[in-house]
Amino acid sequence: MSELTPAVDPGEVGLDSERLARIDTHFARYVDDGRLAGWLAVVARQGQIAYLGLGGQRDTEAGLPVTADTLWRIYSMSKPVTSVAAMTLVEEGRLELTDPIHRFLPEFAEPRVYVKGSAVKPVTVPATEPIRVWHLLTHTAGLTYGFHHTHPVDAIYRANGFEWGTPKGLDLAACCEAWAKLPLVFQPGSEWNYSVATDVLGRVIEVVSGQSLDQFFAERIFEPLGMTDTGFVTPDVERTAALYTPDPRTGERRRNDAMGAAVLKPRSCLSGGGGLVSSAADYHRFTQMLLGGGALNGTRVLGSRTLAYMARNHLPGDQDLEQFGRPLFAESPMAGMGFGLGFSVVKDAAAVRNLCSEGEFAWGGAASTAFWVDPREELTALFFTQLLPSSTHPIRSELRTLVYQAVVD
Repeated sequence: MSELTPAVDPGEVGLDSERLARIDTHFARYVDDGRLAGWLAVVARQGQIAYLGLGGQRDTEAGLPVTADTLWRIYSMSKPVTSVAAMTLVEEGRLELTDPIHRFLPEFAEPRVYVKGSAVKPVTVPATEPIRVWHLLTHTAGLTYGFHHTHPVDAIYRANGFEWGTPKGLDLAACCEAWAKLPLVFQPGSEWNYSVATDVLGRVIEVVSGQSLDQFFAERIFEPLGMTDTGFVTPDVERTAALYTPDPRTGERRRNDAMGAAVLKPRSCLSGGGGLVSSAADYHRFTQMLLGGGALNGTRVLGSRTLAYMARNHLPGDQDLEQFGRPLFAESPMAGMGFGLGFSVVKDAAAVRNLCSEGEFAWGGAASTAFWVDPREELTALFFTQLLPSSTHPIRSELRTLVYQAVVD
């Protein structure tokens, strides 16, 4: 179990402790009025934790408080882990960003693209170019999620059992075979759409490495970084926070054990797009590796140039997500935000309409968890709670303001 304690007085790294305390005050209101069961936030600068705040309960029904070592379902904060893992194979020359994925997953050899029609009778045409590794990393492959509810192909995903999870009994290989049979939403490379692309990338990692995704993660990322609490199954059920969703009629928080139980036992599908559980201490170590240009405490996971390349905007013509993406749910603002290889990237801070730095890279998870890495300010921030979906409240934009207003040097 990794330790998580403040290591420096905030003033020593340019942060105002009284202003940081506004984070506690703000999220205490979320707990007091019932919006959140509990929460935990970490702010580090210059490689040192300057703020650790927490409140409420990890399990309201059992009366268990949030503690520094609470375990959280991080959902799509798994995606940066998978992206980093894939790039380790790129660095070894075993994978190239331009590789067609059908080299590793033959089922994607002849993708077809939706052009019109209903979910029941879609009209499709052949893809004009193959899906490439780069498309998976940037969510430009034309894949989608069933939970979007905005396109006929989303409905096709749901009809095949893919909405907030995967059909019972299907492993990652079988899920990829199923997705390959479904239409793409658009021609590969022509738009951005948040999707199961990172799950497919996880399967590419398995085929190229000859290891299961959990084994590869452990060997390449978790063990080298000392991330002892992170995996596809929780190492400690009692430390694991309960999952909550808002009642669709009243908005009141209610427990969701049907989805929450997924991390309590081994699963057939290892989802690199959303399957990990982690602790704040572990993910803090991961973000410090990112801030450190691919290395932490002398242990190097990626080369510094590789990490910098991942953290730049890769959307064509330096467009932002609003210009190149689809106006639907993602774990990020759209205006002013580009997308790199596994992260959102701030390209125009003014257009984001929120305190932030250009070059900051980030992502979040479906249960309202979030992180960002700000190389310019040498700052990282983490937020954990378990309220699904993450669009329920403006937690992330509020947290950004609360963190940046405390930077005073």
